[in-house]
Amino acid sequence: MDRIDLFRTFARVVECASFTRAADTLGMPRSSVSAAVIELEARVGVRLLHRTTRKVSPTQDGAAFYERCLRLIADVEETEGLFRQTSVGPSGSLRIDVPGRIGRLIVAPALPEFLARHPQLDIELRVTDRAINLVEESVDCVLRVGPLGDSGLIARKIGDLPLINVASPGYLAHYGVPVAPGDLAAHLAVNYASPSTGRVEEWEWIEHGEMRMLPMRSRVTVNSAEAYIACCLAGLGLIQITAYDVKLHLDAGELVEVMPGHRAEPMPMTLLYPHRQHLSRRLQVFADWLEQLLKREIL
Repeated sequence: MDRIDLFRTFARVVECASFTRAADTLGMPRSSVSAAVIELEARVGVRLLHRTTRKVSPTQDGAAFYERCLRLIADVEETEGLFRQTSVGPSGSLRIDVPGRIGRLIVAPALPEFLARHPQLDIELRVTDRAINLVEESVDCVLRVGPLGDSGLIARKIGDLPLINVASPGYLAHYGVPVAPGDLAAHLAVNYASPSTGRVEEWEWIEHGEMRMLPMRSRVTVNSAEAYIACCLAGLGLIQITAYDVKLHLDAGELVEVMPGHRAEPMPMTLLYPHRQHLSRRLQVFADWLEQLLKREIL
């Protein structure tokens, strides 16, 4: 194994926090991955990884070496592609993960145009609302809506999605129309529980530049956007949701916006991808296309 391959193998072990998972993503035997790290430690003369039966993590020297490895790998990949013919379009495959409704309503209908423009590219489109590990699941990039944790990934901000408050006409006829947050005590909400943590979201609004939150009475709790909208359409309560998600229902009169002056803070929409991928031509092409599509359709 040459030196740059040793760097790539070490970086993957750090990202997966496991020799076994790194081997699976690299398509290599676990013994070869372990031997590569041992050889690299011998070359640099320091211990790069803490090894336990449950987890692998970088030492202080290993963390610093990992960051340097990423830069070197990126430089090598850029150099290797420097003299490729620019007339040849991007090729290969990309595995993309997007939220369910964005994938179904926005990305999938637009993919024929993208694939026709890039005939040598193939797309594996995954739709999920849960947090995933890009390296362990061999995903090239993921689109996420909402605040981000400290993942160590490259984040490309796409924009902010406005949130609105809506209810069905049937619900409003029965419970009345809330005008201000003070009216919410007399109302029900459809509660939304995070698919990853199970935490139930509180009702939010901006008041005098500050975020306010209120736990709402509810008889139904869901953990998917589809069920959230369906329960609202059924008259089970108020919901707070991104405007694009319910545009067709608003246009058809099936839902009505309420309290437009008391909206929650917009939700950031971000494209995430591993550092090692940031010079991939096919990923750059797809990311540029996706950003233009989302800005045209929902921002």
